[in-house]
Amino acid sequence: MPPTTAVDAVDGGAADPAEQSPDAAPPSPPTTPCTVVWSRGRPYVLESGSGRPRWMGVDHHGRPQALTGEALRKQGWSYHRSS
Repeated sequence: MPPTTAVDAVDGGAADPAEQSPDAAPPSPPTTPCTVVWSRGRPYVLESGSGRPRWMGVDHHGRPQALTGEALRKQGWSYHRSS
């Protein structure tokens, strides 16, 4: 059966990390460049340049913020913006 949404096409239809059981360890963020995820109500984009890949977003003051995949995993993330 073909993917039904763009998210399904990117992640193979895997369940949203936020929908996993509370006892499970938080999942690692995706590793595909230009992927957008949401954390704490703000979008983050995975950039892979000449250095190490990093998740770029902004803090609550609108300043650029870079996170490692581990830091993003610890603070929680989702493919969907929370309402």
